[in-house]
Parts: sequence; C-alpha cells; structure tokens
Amino acid sequence: MRLREHRVFKPWGRTDIPTQFGGPTDDRLGEIWFQRENGPADDPLLIKYLFTSERLSVQVHPDDAAAEAAGHARGKDEAWLVLDAEPEASIGIGLREALSPADLRSAALDGSVAEALDWRAAAPGDAYYSPAGTLHAIGAGLTLLEVQQNCDVTYRLYDFGRPRELHLDEGIAAARTDAAIGKSVEQRLGKSRSIVARGPKFTLERWTQGTAALRAGENDPLWLIPMRAGIAVNGTALNPASVWIADDPAELAIDEGGELLVAYEGPDIRAES
Repeated sequence: MRLREHRVFKPWGRTDIPTQFGGPTDDRLGEIWFQRENGPADDPLLIKYLFTSERLSVQVHPDDAAAEAAGHARGKDEAWLVLDAEPEASIGIGLREALSPADLRSAALDGSVAEALDWRAAAPGDAYYSPAGTLHAIGAGLTLLEVQQNCDVTYRLYDFGRPRELHLDEGIAAARTDAAIGKSVEQRLGKSRSIVARGPKFTLERWTQGTAALRAGENDPLWLIPMRAGIAVNGTALNPASVWIADDPAELAIDEGGELLVAYEGPDIRAES
C-alpha cells in the first residue's frame, strides 16, 4: 500500500524543496509525513522527510511510560538519516555534560541550553538513533529522513526567539540529561543488506540489488522507503520520494543501482532477504 503524503509547513522549513518532492514552494515546507490513505492509523511507526532553513527548537520527547501516563499510545524514539547537508550544517544531540533539573531549567530560560547541546557536523549518510528523553535540535540546511515511533508529542525547551509555546515542566521531567548519543555505524548483514540505525523500538535497514521474500503481516508490517529507482514489489514499481507499507507477504526485486530502506518495529532482525 502506498502511503499518502501529508505536508506540514513550519517556520523553520524551506521553500527550495528538491525536485523529487515537487520543487520550490511559496510557503516554508518543513515536513512530509506518510500515512494511510484513510487518515492517521495507529501504526507503531511514522516516516517523515524534513527540510530545514533554521535550527529547530531544543526539544525532547517522552518515553513510553511518560507518554502513556499522559494519555498517549506510546513514547517517541526517533532516528535520522542525513540525505543532504549544506556546509556547516549540524545536529545537536544530547548534552556535552550532565545538567541537574534546576540547571536545565535555568539554561532553557536564558537560552544557553542551545550551546549546551553536543553539536555534530552533519554530512550525507550520517545516521543517529535518538531514544526518547534525549535533548536535541536539528540544525539548518538539512534534508533528513526521519523514522520515529508514531507519537506526535514534542516538549520545546527553547525556540531561538520564535513565539511558540514552551513546555518546561514536561520537558525537564522527560529529559535524560546524562545520555551520550553516538553516530550510528552501518552494520553489514550481507552483500546487499545492512543496518543503518537500530534501537529498542525499531530498526532501519538498507537493501540493494537482489530479490527477497518480504515476511510482513498485519501485526509485523514493513515500511518500504525507495531511495533510488529500480525497485518493484509484486511487480509494482516503487519510486523515490514515496513510502509504502507491506502488511502481507510480498516479493521484492531490486535492480542494479536500486536502493531501498526498510523499517520495522523492534531491535530483532526479522525481515527476510
């Protein structure tokens, strides 16, 4: 099933959108979400593309326990794959040193929390898995693929002067200020398959030339994200800038030069190739 695009305009978004996503826009496009045709379903994962012209807010997401206590279905782990980066582009993920809740509140109020983040230079191919509770801010000049738990809860601690609501109490309660987050190192599983990012809530793989029997089911779907042409499932071509979900067994074929990202719940390798 091809998932429907939902475009989200943001103050930090861009107008110079890449051609494969429709080209330039009049308004600042920040995100493209991919959802089922009949609207948001309670799927465990959500796939997005992000386009940034400014830094996003310094923010944090709740874990499963905190989110469920607040009436949400789940928390929000997320992962990013950098697709394009302007010179000097960066991502702030985690803190350079641990802060107490009181110090974190002070840093959020005076804006110094932005410089307390561990900012890393960003380049195409970089990937990060960010567990819930990780303080982070995505920098300007980036095109990213984001895979996340399907939870639309964000606590902003600092917003670089933009007049949007902050959530200091909730954000400080959710934050893990002593967590160090490293860049994901791509792990080879075979000649045409590798792990891009993996954490406790989901796994993101990269597949290249070959055929596969997709072991998908209603309770264990696979999200299929074509990055380059030359991909077909049950004979249907999957073109770049689209996202598909397989919740029945299917036959996959990837031609030479094709590239497919595959996301699924959990850390256990279970997609057949």
